[in-house]
Amino acid sequence: MATDVTDASFQTDVIDRSTTHPVVVDLWAPWCGPCRTLGPILEQVATDMVGRLKLVKVNVDDSPRLQQRFGVQSIPTLLVMRAGKVTSRQVGAAPAAALRSWVEQALAT
Repeated sequence: MATDVTDASFQTDVIDRSTTHPVVVDLWAPWCGPCRTLGPILEQVATDMVGRLKLVKVNVDDSPRLQQRFGVQSIPTLLVMRAGKVTSRQVGAAPAAALRSWVEQALAT
């Protein structure tokens, strides 16, 4: 369900795509315990909302320019992108119900 995105593919896979669909960007790293916990929950939420959003994952170790571009100081960080701009941000892991609520609210605005 999630697409892996790098510095090189970010323009096409996120910025351009966000002009037609909201894109949820999961900034994470493989060594991050909370990231590994959040990932499957986020993927389930995205699966449940198929057609309403696109989920992408950015490994900050492999794409440090994106981490800097968005001022990410802690991971996991989630961004909702619309029309090339960040419209919502969530930092840290969250239980499934809270994450689902955040995504629903972000998509409603």
